[in-house]
Amino acid sequence: MRFRPLAGATGPQVSDLCLGIMYFGTTVDEETSFAILDRFAEAGGTFLDTANNYPCWLDGSTGDEAELALGRWLDSRRARDRMVIATKVGARPDPARGTRWISDDGDLGNAEGLAAKTIRQGLESSLRRLGTDRLDLYYAHIEDRRVPLDETVGAFAELVAEGAVGTLGVSNHATWRIAEARRLAAERGLPGYQVVQQKHTYLKPHQGAHFGCQRHVDDELLDYAGTQDDLTVLGYSTLMAGAYTRDDKPLLAQYAHDGSPARLRTLREVADQTGATPNQVVLAWLLGGTVPVLPVIAVSSVAQLEELLPAAELDLAPELRARLDAA
Repeated sequence: MRFRPLAGATGPQVSDLCLGIMYFGTTVDEETSFAILDRFAEAGGTFLDTANNYPCWLDGSTGDEAELALGRWLDSRRARDRMVIATKVGARPDPARGTRWISDDGDLGNAEGLAAKTIRQGLESSLRRLGTDRLDLYYAHIEDRRVPLDETVGAFAELVAEGAVGTLGVSNHATWRIAEARRLAAERGLPGYQVVQQKHTYLKPHQGAHFGCQRHVDDELLDYAGTQDDLTVLGYSTLMAGAYTRDDKPLLAQYAHDGSPARLRTLREVADQTGATPNQVVLAWLLGGTVPVLPVIAVSSVAQLEELLPAAELDLAPELRARLDAA
């Protein structure tokens, strides 16, 4: 496993692969979840990603489950000081109005949002579920334009000043909102967002593709991040739930367009040439970009994790990367 610091030289050292645990403790049972976490740690993985609403959309789930499962593993393995823990606030539904936090038309009216009180209460609850007194990385999960950006920026900064949070992150926000939040923080001499996590993979979504409250890494974000030495980019849904390698996993409609077949063909050719799997090539392509994108990987078995681990050591030759980029 390779490592790099988050947020330029100011953040914690993390493994190049980040393990997402959205379904741990629910559709991925606890025994399997612990086995995956054990193998990830054994391989040198240190970076774990969750949220305070995972997976509230499943019947019978509240959003507590993933953090609770991770907290039990950290405690049982005495692993807290060896791991970099990231969680998120802002997308948890209001239980008084049900488990749905996003309506069919994309309205976020039932999401908890990013008011100062909510951010602090969310942290306190996450710390309790995780069984720790600090977070290494705390994200603003989805945009909340109901709350003044200045309030949100100040609330996150207070948590850093108190020592409860190390580094601040932002997910599923427009690039201009990220830049504006960072500008406001800088003007006030406050810590600002230094990690961005958006949906990203090798295939490109069609022009105008919409992902609801989710945001996709685009050229604007990469161009902005390339000018900011203290900003790290992460990508989630990097392997499209197995669609690169499994016939039973069709492409999402946003990627099903005329440009995708050539890109998929090139991906498979490069995989054959390198002796790697298509999934490994996708992850290596993300990590090796001019602006590196650290992948959040999601697996439901140790076998799936075993396939992905070699990607952290895979270097694509410049001519192969050029082919992938040009396809």
